[in-house]
Amino acid sequence: QVQLVESGGGLVQPGGSLRLSCAASGIILSIYVMGWYRQAPGEQRELGAFIISGGSTNYTDSLKGRFTIPRNNAKNTVYLQMNRLKPGVAAVYYCNTNLRRTSVFTRHAYWGQGPQVAVSS
Repeated sequence: QVQLVESGGGLVQPGGSLRLSCAASGIILSIYVMGWYRQAPGEQRELGAFIISGGSTNYTDSLKGRFTIPRNNAKNTVYLQMNRLKPGVAAVYYCNTNLRRTSVFTRHAYWGQGPQVAVSS
């Protein structure tokens, strides 16, 4: 089995920064992509950013220029560096990965538990 363990959520003031981390552990052959999704109360979960194994990244427009998604392949860990945070309702940030466990022909998707992030003064 594979587990995603997230950390780094909390309360931050508007304009501040916060870094989330997500570490994948278990039987992992290779990780194809790791990403972060955001879900506010009563809203659908939406993709924020992702990074694929070769290092290419993609960000939703609202995050470009403020967030980055570095990755440590040796530790199977992805981060979400959030800068210049804007005030709003508290949201849960979910880590997601798509990886190969024992076979190169099959990929599996996993979700983290989702730390909450609140931006408020």
